[in-house]
Amino acid sequence: MRTDFAATRAMFHLPEGVIYLDGNSLGPLPKAAAARLARTVTEEWGEMLITGWNRAGWMALPSRVGDRIARLIGAPPGSVVMGDTLSIKVHQALASALALRPDRRVILSDTGNFPSDLYIAEGLARMLGGAYELRTVPPEKVADAITEEIAVTLLTEVDYRTGRRHDMPALTRRAHQAGALAIWDLAHSAGALPVDVTKGGADFAVGCTYKYLNSGPGGPAFIYVAPALADTARPALSGWLGHEAPFAFDLDYRPAPGVERMRVGTPPILQLAALEAALDVWDMADIADVRARAIELSEAFIAGVEARCPTLALASPRDPERRGSQVSFRHPEGYAIMQALIARGVIGDFRAPDILRFGFTPLYIGLAEVEGAVKILGDVMDGTLWDRPEYKTRARVT
Repeated sequence: MRTDFAATRAMFHLPEGVIYLDGNSLGPLPKAAAARLARTVTEEWGEMLITGWNRAGWMALPSRVGDRIARLIGAPPGSVVMGDTLSIKVHQALASALALRPDRRVILSDTGNFPSDLYIAEGLARMLGGAYELRTVPPEKVADAITEEIAVTLLTEVDYRTGRRHDMPALTRRAHQAGALAIWDLAHSAGALPVDVTKGGADFAVGCTYKYLNSGPGGPAFIYVAPALADTARPALSGWLGHEAPFAFDLDYRPAPGVERMRVGTPPILQLAALEAALDVWDMADIADVRARAIELSEAFIAGVEARCPTLALASPRDPERRGSQVSFRHPEGYAIMQALIARGVIGDFRAPDILRFGFTPLYIGLAEVEGAVKILGDVMDGTLWDRPEYKTRARVT
């Protein structure tokens, strides 16, 4: 199947006059999501009330949607489940992995990892009485730092700032050779590039769905557990819906079989409904086509920006195979420049201390948008249009 990007673009609501290069942070609204949500609210919640858990199949949604995510990350059916936030899923994966390596005390990550992942690891180590250590090294030093004292590696495949991409199969293989387990955060990978957690050997994988998978703000996260570990991994956050028989209301926890034990609390039905509608777009797309087009778009953007804006320094790897589906540039006034761009209809985002970040999502972005964004960015830089007080006042979300 060849992906028809004109057809996938037609599936999204895109505001008139806006070039949206921030789908790596929050995907736009799939047109079908509004109707799907309305049906869930009025026909299911409204008419079925609590019987919707059975009649509308709400209780099965985390597993059903999990299987659709599994297809996008190279996981077998029954190995992915939805629910909660990415931070919760990181905590579950990390706690489970540490329990599977009780004789080891070091969590290895890198200094480019998303801070929330590091905060979760720090907090868990502290909660366990200080016997555990979170060790961080520069991204390029991870392989050398995987020694026999490492219990688990906690890595994000695609760096949130620069788009730099780790080699999942190679680093996982190195972890296994050292007797460690490997957790992969796919927040900037799932829906952006081909992922194969099975061939890559991941023990656990987690990710959010509101970026490239377009589930909407606060959309639920997913967790993958390798089938070989699914019946032995025991979540520290052992919620009632991860119980073997939730409605037996036993006072003692017995984990459900397989990945179902990674469910915690009541699933977010409205957000899962929106995600289901968003995933319908992926029935029209091939991830290999998406990746090839994303590289084409990002290469055109880099060439255009470097020709028009010599004071912007490329922060992403130049080799497209070594980066995800985003491109970042550095400038000391990066925040103000981004605000000037947004005011002119080009939406990217800023990451401290000096990163202008742009995402390339071919499901709804084409070369015309890339060329338009380059022109407007060039005008902003040529005219120093960013040098205004209102562009330098930091908002709460950057």
